Amino acid sequence: MKFVHTSDWHLGRMLYGRSLLPDQEHFLQQAFLPLIERERPDAVLLAGDVYDRSVAPAAAIRLFDETLTRLAELEVPFLVISGNHDGAARMAVGAPLLRKNNVVIAARPEDCLSPFLLKRNGEKAQIFTLPWMDIPTVRALLGEEGNDLRSTQQCTEAIVRRMETLFDPEALHILIAHCFVAGSSLSDSENPVFVGGSDQVTIETFQPFDYTALGHLHGPQKAGSHGRYSGSPLWYSVDEEHHKKSISVVEVTPGNLSIREEAVSPLRRVRRLEGKFEELLAAGKAQPSEDLVDITLTDDGPVYLPAKQLRPYYPNLLSIHSRWMMHRQEEKTVQAADARETSRQEIFTRFLEDVCDTEVTEEDLALLDEVLRELNLPEGGAAK
Repeated sequence: MKFVHTSDWHLGRMLYGRSLLPDQEHFLQQAFLPLIERERPDAVLLAGDVYDRSVAPAAAIRLFDETLTRLAELEVPFLVISGNHDGAARMAVGAPLLRKNNVVIAARPEDCLSPFLLKRNGEKAQIFTLPWMDIPTVRALLGEEGNDLRSTQQCTEAIVRRMETLFDPEALHILIAHCFVAGSSLSDSENPVFVGGSDQVTIETFQPFDYTALGHLHGPQKAGSHGRYSGSPLWYSVDEEHHKKSISVVEVTPGNLSIREEAVSPLRRVRRLEGKFEELLAAGKAQPSEDLVDITLTDDGPVYLPAKQLRPYYPNLLSIHSRWMMHRQEEKTVQAADARETSRQEIFTRFLEDVCDTEVTEEDLALLDEVLRELNLPEGGAAK
């Protein structure tokens, strides 16, 4: 069977205050849906984080609704799980009705134990769903079996064991999961709170499945021999600049798995630019760029209003940094630290020598001591 695997759409995402909805609409209408029409997969698997926040903006919901409608018109089953960014309770509205029309929105805990049976050309596949859940939710789902569960690893193992009791031996077994597999690579746009690795899951946990379609991490990457993160389809942080964004086309047969990555051509790329101000200004004038750019200036001195001068040629300028300013800030930090450990007498001496161009006399120091006593400050103590 053939599946299209995607994840982490984060509809409604903002990057440095800029809405990425135009980029997301371009991805869905110019890349994703044309791929579905061309490939005609047996099902589409969306592994969580449909939206960027639990209360999604109306424009993001409309965009997802349009995509859902188009997939229904193409008669392609669509299976979606909720991720840690999604509002699971909101996504679950109408799920039982949608399921009757081959649209599975798995956002409730009990959805884990209701596999979707897909039949095509005499073949069968059971597609299990594992949306993002916290430990108390899993314990409540499993009842007495969940009483002793203390970690995400233990919870996931217990759910997979329960799933295995539902396996049809004549079917392929596919899992859609939103989680962090141990050993995988993170990027700046993910904001996990991992305490001692307690939120990680080993890939061996998913060994019973013929393929595990993973979501949560934005860099496309393998996870063991039968699992993969498709990654986010767009660039959601500057450090993702070198990610090769794609959609996974997966073909699964008993004992065999092949994965093909279909590259995404974005409306705008996220790029880092570095160089001297005049060089970047000249390059922008010669070839203006609509990309989302993060600029670092390497000039040896300050530049007057660099963002204002560069923005006409880089209209989607995200932020601008100055190596000179960063170096100056580091110097000030060191000087401030030194000052805290320097005696008042030494600071007074430096001031007279460096600012007043005057040598310090015994009379000057005696006057300083008198002033410090009047202020009830320790003589010669560090300037805290």
